[in-house]
Amino acid sequence: MESALLAKGLNSVPTVAEAELVVLNTCTVTAFADEDVRKAVHRAHRENPSARILVTGCYAQRAPEELVVLPGVTWVVGNSHKIQIPDIVKETKAPYHGEIHVGNIFDQQEFLSAPVEDASGDRTRPNLKIQDGCNNRCSFCIIPYVRGRSRSAPADQVVEQVRNLASRYREVVLSGINLGRWGREVGSTMRLADLIRRLLNETGIERLRLSSVEPMDWSDDLLELVASSGRIAKHVHAPLQSGSDRVLRRMHRKYRPRHYEDRIRKARAWMPDAAIGADVMTGFPGETEEQFEESRAFIESLPFTYLHVFTYSERPGTPAADSPDQVPMEMRKERNRILRELAARKNLEFRRCMVGRTLSVVTLSESALSDNFLKVELSSPRPANQLINVRIGSVTTSGLREHSPLSILQNPIDLA
Repeated sequence: MESALLAKGLNSVPTVAEAELVVLNTCTVTAFADEDVRKAVHRAHRENPSARILVTGCYAQRAPEELVVLPGVTWVVGNSHKIQIPDIVKETKAPYHGEIHVGNIFDQQEFLSAPVEDASGDRTRPNLKIQDGCNNRCSFCIIPYVRGRSRSAPADQVVEQVRNLASRYREVVLSGINLGRWGREVGSTMRLADLIRRLLNETGIERLRLSSVEPMDWSDDLLELVASSGRIAKHVHAPLQSGSDRVLRRMHRKYRPRHYEDRIRKARAWMPDAAIGADVMTGFPGETEEQFEESRAFIESLPFTYLHVFTYSERPGTPAADSPDQVPMEMRKERNRILRELAARKNLEFRRCMVGRTLSVVTLSESALSDNFLKVELSSPRPANQLINVRIGSVTTSGLREHSPLSILQNPIDLA
């Protein structure tokens, strides 16, 4: 969005106080996310009462009427009209009262996303969205109703964008709301693995990384491609949510624990050093102590290297929010703590196995990120946006440290 606004002649400024226009891109995955958005609007208006505020994203799509009445809000633009934002804000006469631009997201049949020209901020790894929407109906999730049905970016468009990015960046991250569903529209014969092969064959990108892919979309074909190519990051992220079969059924997830385990164990067998991560939720309605322990033990048994652990939060408008069997918040948070400690232990074990190894990393502004998704402190400064090999010398609190050729004097001699 920033790139599109700059292309229209606007200039970015470092603080809200200096801005004439403030754009807030919103999430609505939980009620807490909605609350954060409202606080952000009030804060922006307080810091700069004369600035015009544009609110867009998922909250804007779901409940524009809640946002348009907030102080300072000039426009509310849903996901259905997001790519029109540069034209909307360039209108010479802004309305005194809030203006809503929201349509039926389910009417969208085509992939709508502005082209990604560069990495935002000081990042060196552009995130290229190639898929939007979701056809699943998980009982806890509002996203399909604010993103619409699954839609894929045209293959030729993706190839051209990656080709352009490859001339300036070493790594590009492919992302989507449900990335593994790329190419699944009626009449399409291509799948995500086919697209990736085109990217490898037709662009000079040095490293591709896949963001989150649903478990059953990690086909043998896709896993084999990731495992066999030196230009694809060895990184498998597959949302789990729960290791309890009964909880997964209530969530309306489309796989069972045995299916999930098969994918993860195959990924580890084919990629012994890969990062393997999952999203996990604690305190889903009706989750008993027995079911939580079932989930914890399942997670313990698998070769995860990291977890994203979420405490269930009611999202009004979803079936789960209406369940009478809500788990007390204190219990949800305690279960969250248990899984976070489990994740930290697994991650530490994984990082310790990397000491003495040589890893391929992409340099960031002050550190680096390894092929297998570990943060690496460099022993000496390197320019950002370089793909280099580094030897790992030790673990840090949250990552790794490059081996330094300089020895450290352990017992300094008093020369006084």
